[in-house]
Amino acid sequence: MNMSKPLAALALAGLALNAQAHRPWMVPSSSMVESKDPWVTVDAAISEDLFDIDHQALKLDALEITGPDGARVQPENSLTGRLRSVFDVKMLKPGTYKAAIVSHNMMASYKLNGESKRWRGSEEAFAKDIPAGAQDVKATRMLSRLETFFSANSTNDAVFKPSGAGLELVPLTHPNDMRAGEKASWRFLLDGKPAAHQAFSLVAGGVRYRGVLGEIRLSTDAKGEVTFTIPAAGMYFLSSSWPAAAPAVADQPAVQPPRRVSYSATVEVLPE
Repeated sequence: MNMSKPLAALALAGLALNAQAHRPWMVPSSSMVESKDPWVTVDAAISEDLFDIDHQALKLDALEITGPDGARVQPENSLTGRLRSVFDVKMLKPGTYKAAIVSHNMMASYKLNGESKRWRGSEEAFAKDIPAGAQDVKATRMLSRLETFFSANSTNDAVFKPSGAGLELVPLTHPNDMRAGEKASWRFLLDGKPAAHQAFSLVAGGVRYRGVLGEIRLSTDAKGEVTFTIPAAGMYFLSSSWPAAAPAVADQPAVQPPRRVSYSATVEVLPE
């Protein structure tokens, strides 16, 4: 199997919602920093239990940080260890910052000389790596977003300007202004258009202490919008994917769509 940037592909291609999944995540030290010299430290890892350092580090090769004016911000003191990566952000301007890792990948299956083969890699490598004599080629293009948000002294919405590609969160209630017990409203877009009836999941960290996943499952309306209330404060992992998985058929391989997109983010819900 040929693989291009395997960690990013494996980490971001599928965001399973079960308790045993290894999920990629980024967690800021605080989602709202009130200081004359605001800094934030972000942990990034892939783990079985949410926000625990128990599996491997998340690579930061594709990391992009956007500032409150829409300009790129360079991370400082970046380090990738065995179990986690970490980076600092000096927030020179007031407002909201976004840290994002966007992954474009492909996976494919084919037959060569009667033998079944599987491949995963970048879109650029697809044409070069699949042999000329391959038959029954089936490919899936994947676009995944992993994000988190943090603000310095105030919030603004510039970082939520949609790109028009894949699944995106364009919140009506700012993620850094969410409080337990209060209503919040979000909007999801799919390729720049309302993501109607789009299912998503919210799971709080600390699963190993609860003993249960405690997953909150929600869905948008026809306008791609949803209003909900989170009962308890904490860091939450948001995940959603499109299209919905096809029902499994006994003794048949899973049906892979020609395109798959996913979105995940870490948001903090503050106490009342």
